[in-house]
Amino acid sequence: MGGSDGTEKARIRLPQLRLDELLEELQARLDAARGTRDRVHSLLEAVLSVGRELDLEQALHSIVEAAAALVDARYAALGVIGPDGRSLSAFHTVGVTDEQIARIGPYPEGHGILGELIRHPEPLRLTKLSSHSASYGFPPHHPPMNTFLGVPIRVRDQVFGNLYLTEKRGGVQFDEEDEAVLSTLAVAAGVAIDNARLYEDSRLRERWLQANAEITHNLMSGGAHTEVLRLIADRARENTGAALALVATPMGDTESLTVELAVGQGAEAHRGLVLPLDSSLIGHVFASASPVTSVDVSTDERISSAPERFGGLGPAVGVPIGSGADGVRGVVLLVREAGRTPFTDKEIEPLRGFAAQAAVAMELAERRRDAEEIAVLKDRDRIARDLHDLAIQRLFATGMTLQSVGRRIENAEAAERVVRAVDDLDETIKIIRSTIFGLRSREDGAGTGLRARTVRVVGEAAPVLGFAPSIRMEGLVDTDVPRETADDVIAVLSEALTNVARHARAGRADVVLETDGREVRLTVSDDGVGIPAEGRRSGLRNMAERAEGLGGDLTIDSPEAGGTTLVWRVPVTD
Repeated sequence: MGGSDGTEKARIRLPQLRLDELLEELQARLDAARGTRDRVHSLLEAVLSVGRELDLEQALHSIVEAAAALVDARYAALGVIGPDGRSLSAFHTVGVTDEQIARIGPYPEGHGILGELIRHPEPLRLTKLSSHSASYGFPPHHPPMNTFLGVPIRVRDQVFGNLYLTEKRGGVQFDEEDEAVLSTLAVAAGVAIDNARLYEDSRLRERWLQANAEITHNLMSGGAHTEVLRLIADRARENTGAALALVATPMGDTESLTVELAVGQGAEAHRGLVLPLDSSLIGHVFASASPVTSVDVSTDERISSAPERFGGLGPAVGVPIGSGADGVRGVVLLVREAGRTPFTDKEIEPLRGFAAQAAVAMELAERRRDAEEIAVLKDRDRIARDLHDLAIQRLFATGMTLQSVGRRIENAEAAERVVRAVDDLDETIKIIRSTIFGLRSREDGAGTGLRARTVRVVGEAAPVLGFAPSIRMEGLVDTDVPRETADDVIAVLSEALTNVARHARAGRADVVLETDGREVRLTVSDDGVGIPAEGRRSGLRNMAERAEGLGGDLTIDSPEAGGTTLVWRVPVTD
């Protein structure tokens, strides 16, 4: 009986054990399903969160945070592939503090494992980073990293960048499920990035349209020429993220351009510069009537007048204002800070359209001003005709009458007064005739202003010097400087450049002509041997006498280290 009871009890326990195992397996499967459900929910939340972002930078940061949370990684990064397709142009990280980043140094450029993923844009999972053949190791102060999972992000069949995840928490390895989740997020990230780019493009187009409308309104409402140029420079700089913007315009019939406006970093060093058409980047843009780019203006051979003026700056683009050989009204040069990305065709195209639209607005404004000027000239002609046909004739008749009456006046004092009145009438007639002449005269002074004459003198001195001096002009030199004073300025400039050519043995010369409406100042400097003590000084004496004759002075600085700076200044107002 006892044996029988034992067998019965064993039979009872056996089904119970199998039931426990089945229940445990069921619980495990439920836990796995619950975990999968939670992970799918997390993935969906991440996709929705990433998709809501329209700002590109914020979208990229959200993608990195979502990736780290989904696969439980301690460190995450998103590297954006640059225009060359071989290196990283931007890097977004999670898990590394700003202090650690500062200690590590510059962001990676795409070598080692990161470069491997750029060269072969397929998911990459490693149990130990250092064991891979492409591993370069880490720079000093870099946190230790072993496990690795990398997935490319594609935007419209083009690889935008890569997600890099390291150090899965808990010391475990990244698995196939992590790879699948991250790949799914990468697809959503590609869509989000594409949407953010499209939104950014639409906003940029809107800003360009607003800038064009603003310039057109300003021109049509009679805005000043300088004010309009500043508006063009400001809007172009803001919309392209440039640090410096220059606007250069042609100088009449001369083969040069002058920098009328400069805004931004180091702008003061560029204002008033005169640049040759044949040996400058801006001149090349003007002559070719098409955009010209430079990877680095600080080393570009086409940049004339001292490349050091572009210190701290790098990529640049020059765009013509207008189109065609006769339609270019100037050039906009935009320069970014050193280390920034070069200007792309995608950026240049709207900039070119903006400049062309600005040129159309400028031409319409000029046509309007021409029409207004013609109306004024016609009105002047009418006034001159009326003065000649009516006022002068009546005054002349009155004078003749007084002369006739004066002969019959016996009182000497009264007769003398009549004679004086006739003389006054004659003088009045002369004044009116002079006014008529002024109203009807047409000034034909093209190429005779001080600005154009200065450029011409410097250009003529270049063959003798063996190099082209740089020129910078500031202020209303054509308006504020009287003709007689301008003649002296040209004479002094010619003498100064002749002295540099004959005696200085210089490799460089700079000419600065400026006026503030109260005085005109001419500065000529060179890097030559200076003025010898035993040398002839008749030319310098002549310059000094010209200055003194106009109430000004001449100063010369010639330090022992070499070089000479001549400053000739005279007042232009009484």
